[in-house]
Amino acid sequence: MRIFGLISVIACVMGAPVWAQSVDFGDDAGQWSNDGECDDPRFHGAGMASPPLLDDDIMHDATDCRTAFEAGRIAMATASVSDGIDFGDDSSQWSNDGECDDKRFQGPGMTSTPLLDEDIMHDATDCRSAYEAGNLTLIGG
Repeated sequence: MRIFGLISVIACVMGAPVWAQSVDFGDDAGQWSNDGECDDPRFHGAGMASPPLLDDDIMHDATDCRTAFEAGRIAMATASVSDGIDFGDDSSQWSNDGECDDKRFQGPGMTSTPLLDEDIMHDATDCRSAYEAGNLTLIGG
C-alpha cells in the first residue's frame, strides 16, 4: 500500500509533462509549425491537421504536437494500435468527423451513410477511437 501511495504522490506532483518528456517531439522546422494543429503523422486525434499528413513533417511540428499531446487531444499512433489492427490513415474525405466509415467494422460507432470501398483503411482516427471505446468490432475477427 505504501508503494501505491508513493506512486500516486509522484504522479500528482509530476503530472502530464512526465509523459511528454518521453516523446521526442523534434523541432519547429516544418512549414506548418506553430499553426495550432499537429502535422506530425506519428500522432492521431482531434488536435491533428487535416490530411494529407506528410512524412516531411515528422518531428518538425514540436510546439503544436507537444501542446495537443499534453492537453490529451492527440496520442502516439503506434501506442494506440488496438489488438494488432491496422487502422490505416486519415485520407478519406470523411475522416475526423466522429464516425467510422471503414466497412471492415460494425457497431454504433459507424456512420449511417452508405459505406464505400474507397474508405477502407482511410478513416483511422474515427475508427480507432470508436474501437477503443468499445463502439466497434472488426467484422470477421
